[in-house]
Amino acid sequence: MADSRRSDRYKNPNLQIPTIYNLPTTPEYLFQEESQVQRRSWGENLTYYTGIGYLGGATLGATKGFLEGVNASEKGDTMKLRVNRMLNASGQAGRRVGNRVGVIGLLYAGLESGVVAVRDTDDMVNSVVAGLGTGVLFRAAKGVRSAAVAGAIGGIMAGAAVAGKQAVKRYVLI
Repeated sequence: MADSRRSDRYKNPNLQIPTIYNLPTTPEYLFQEESQVQRRSWGENLTYYTGIGYLGGATLGATKGFLEGVNASEKGDTMKLRVNRMLNASGQAGRRVGNRVGVIGLLYAGLESGVVAVRDTDDMVNSVVAGLGTGVLFRAAKGVRSAAVAGAIGGIMAGAAVAGKQAVKRYVLI
């Protein structure tokens, strides 16, 4: 019994790590076709664009509301009343702008995924068509003229965003 020794792997740093810790570093796919697609799925796009839109819109809206609350304060107000006014204005404007931009992101993601599925290609045209459709759908209730103008603005903005992304990839060393 005196001859048996207990192994202590912490004393010898040269021992191999058990194979249970050798996890893959690349994404795993169920089907081979999934590994060849170099874009996010429609669900990931939907979550990404909606979340980014809501977060960005809420931040900008809260900033706008904060400035409105600061400007709305009167000379005789107490500090507690001024802070309350700023918080109320920030919350109201943040919710309003965040929800609008989140809906725009939701519409854009759905339309872009639909256009990719119909055309079976992934290029700049998909983004421009999705931006155009998003503008039209978002302003459809305001009338035909407003929807057409919003569609043109959405298409131009989506095209500019994709062109800017391509320019950054090409000319900016990252």
